[in-house]
Amino acid sequence: MTTLAFPVLLRLIDERSNAFRAAVASAPSLDVQVPTCPEWTLFDLAQHIGEGRRAWAVTVAAGPAPAKSAAEGAPAAPREREALSAWLAESTEQLLDALREAGPDRGCWTWWGASQSPQTCGAVARHQLQQIAVHTYDAQVTVGAPEPLPDEVALDGVEEFLFTCVATTGAWPHKPTAFDFHATEGRSWRLTVDGDGARSARIPAPGTAPVAAADEGPDQAGVSVRGTASELVLFVYDRIPADSLRIEGDAGLFDLLRAWEPEE
Repeated sequence: MTTLAFPVLLRLIDERSNAFRAAVASAPSLDVQVPTCPEWTLFDLAQHIGEGRRAWAVTVAAGPAPAKSAAEGAPAAPREREALSAWLAESTEQLLDALREAGPDRGCWTWWGASQSPQTCGAVARHQLQQIAVHTYDAQVTVGAPEPLPDEVALDGVEEFLFTCVATTGAWPHKPTAFDFHATEGRSWRLTVDGDGARSARIPAPGTAPVAAADEGPDQAGVSVRGTASELVLFVYDRIPADSLRIEGDAGLFDLLRAWEPEE
């Protein structure tokens, strides 16, 4: 099983960006609060999306070296609705143009140095897809029309989150354990945490093969969570509560995982 191909990632970034703009356009006001990001209004969320994509476009173009700030000389997010939509579309196109020019294998500065994701433009595209997908959900929730993440986005998103946002070489300060994630679409992953840090691997779906055969970690997970791939992604990004999924084992381990700030 491979990850999504680079052209597919770019297509899906564009599609999710279109869906984000559609949600913003349907809102009665840009000043409405975003329930899943309560410190932000919808305008704040749109500003974050546009400025973030422009910053990553500059980062991708700069290659492995840290890029200069993208804010210098960049147009601010406009308050007028149609102008904001055009500004968002331009922000997305700047990112996509930079990724197309660089290609998937070119080195790129990233914040996830000691993770299981490479520091390449392909990995940046993979993470950018998840960022725009989750924030599109935020915008849809705000206008009262939430939709699940598309299947191919969500299935890649579970692993992308584990590989990029969780993997670390910093020591787990608690008893070694494992977290299993089971998507009802038939894919599963195990996150193992111990003195060597956190690392994830794909494992056989329940009922297909012994889990331990696919991983050198504990024979049994301390906790497992089951739901659709979309639900799993929204859960790990704190968009939906634990009771939206089926959890078996010690659910308190998720609290320890969220509170963990590893020293690498």
